[in-house]
Amino acid sequence: MIESIVIITSSRNQKVGFDANHHAKCAIDLNTLNLSNYNSFDIKITFSDPIAQFRDHDYTWQKCKKNYIANPFSPKIIKLQNAQIVQSNITNGIWEIDYNKPTVLLWRFNPEFSSPLTAYLGNENSKSIVLAEQKLNFIENPTLLFPKNEAIEISRSKKPFVAIACFTDHCDFDTAENLILQRDFFKKHQIRITKGFFLNHFSKREDNASFQNQQDELLKWSNDGHELCYHSLSQSIKSNENSFADFEQFVPPLNDIKVWIDHGFQPYNFSLLKNSDISDKKFEEILHDKNINTLWNYIDSGTATNGVINQFNMQHFTLRNFLKGNKDLGFVKKMQLIIKNIIFHYYNEEDLILKYKYTASRFKKVFFQRDLKSFFPFIKDVSKLGSSIFSILLFWNKKKNIPYKLAKYSPIVFKHTITDKEFYVFQTLEMLDFKKSLSNENINVLTNEKGVFIAHTYFSVPMKYHNGKLFSTPTTIDKKVDENFKYLGDKIVNNEIWNPTLTELIDYWKGFEKVVFDIDFKGDIFEKSNTSLQMRKAI
Repeated sequence: MIESIVIITSSRNQKVGFDANHHAKCAIDLNTLNLSNYNSFDIKITFSDPIAQFRDHDYTWQKCKKNYIANPFSPKIIKLQNAQIVQSNITNGIWEIDYNKPTVLLWRFNPEFSSPLTAYLGNENSKSIVLAEQKLNFIENPTLLFPKNEAIEISRSKKPFVAIACFTDHCDFDTAENLILQRDFFKKHQIRITKGFFLNHFSKREDNASFQNQQDELLKWSNDGHELCYHSLSQSIKSNENSFADFEQFVPPLNDIKVWIDHGFQPYNFSLLKNSDISDKKFEEILHDKNINTLWNYIDSGTATNGVINQFNMQHFTLRNFLKGNKDLGFVKKMQLIIKNIIFHYYNEEDLILKYKYTASRFKKVFFQRDLKSFFPFIKDVSKLGSSIFSILLFWNKKKNIPYKLAKYSPIVFKHTITDKEFYVFQTLEMLDFKKSLSNENINVLTNEKGVFIAHTYFSVPMKYHNGKLFSTPTTIDKKVDENFKYLGDKIVNNEIWNPTLTELIDYWKGFEKVVFDIDFKGDIFEKSNTSLQMRKAI
């Protein structure tokens, strides 16, 4: 059934021996590999029979006519052409199949872009994408199980096998008044969120809310079942000396605040750690002492719109799908959005992003401020930017369905070790337009696909150019948005969608790290570990 097993590292390829006579399972011995020397590696498994089907992210069998990726929270279950089911014994790593190579299964551990972190470097805070540092520890050696009739799949949701809607909200525009309106709105629809807050009132806007000034109201959020999380410590930036003093000395206002969401370019941000004077070890100790164990990777899988809602479906995050989701817009607006998505999500390369920003800035200077000195730099940026965009448009049919590289592996939650201690890191879906993002059609798609999103929102954003925002006026909820949240709330109440806070979601998903499956002498698969995860047989 198995022809060969090869371990692939950055330094060499190594064939692994296996017991071809054991028909129930095949253990892959990693003892010859010094895992401490590697941050990633692959296991290439070649079968004698082609892979005919795979258990997809939505818990359905799909024919092997497209590329398949299963991250740690999706089923690692396939079916060979001879009808033999194959399942992993542990959830670690990623299974990847290229449908053009149907006999090959790649079992990948921390491949490129599977655990992306944002790192700002240099005087201009140039953005880089780096791979998380992961401890490649295994409860048991990776093993392939060959059950006689059935596999076992695990529910990502605490409510068995339903979709998940998780909101993380940035408090940039919160005020004393709209905090109350937001809380009443979510209470009405029985929706809970992970609510960011500024601990200190240090802001360029006098009416900005903070825990310092709005403690009583924010405690009501906590009492209503919402999760409070740090959005850095203040809205505006102090001097480096004062900023780091705040970071080292702040006292958690509650004992159960575990999530930290970076705000802007605060010098003590996780995303600025490599650019900071503070050591990794000290940064880690401060977070640990403050009971913080969950960090944002400062990355969005993409921007939610019609047909873009499920972070576990990589086909949602393509240029074609994004363009399709905005087909109702005028030609100029569509072109603006698709160009922005090409730069920020398809390429996601700092050099191009900077050229995009410089082009926009110099366009205003040349055509609105009549600054002729900016003309030639503007032309230079346009030419370089244009060639990158033109290469996509020229080969549109080939490239329109390629998933964005930072959404390909659905890296929604993963681990990262700063020096010694492990932290959970999460990736979000940008959600600005609640009319499109949470339309009935989108909620139905999420429900049908048993999908997941961790939304990156600004519920109190006041800008007029933001379409589909929560507030139509400073004190009025938009009617259509209200209807959409009612529909979502009804799905949650009816147990068709699980609506956890971020920490609740991660606490449940921690169980995936402990799962071990095995197989008995009859060929029946069973859970050898003792977790509280929801499971069921998959035939």
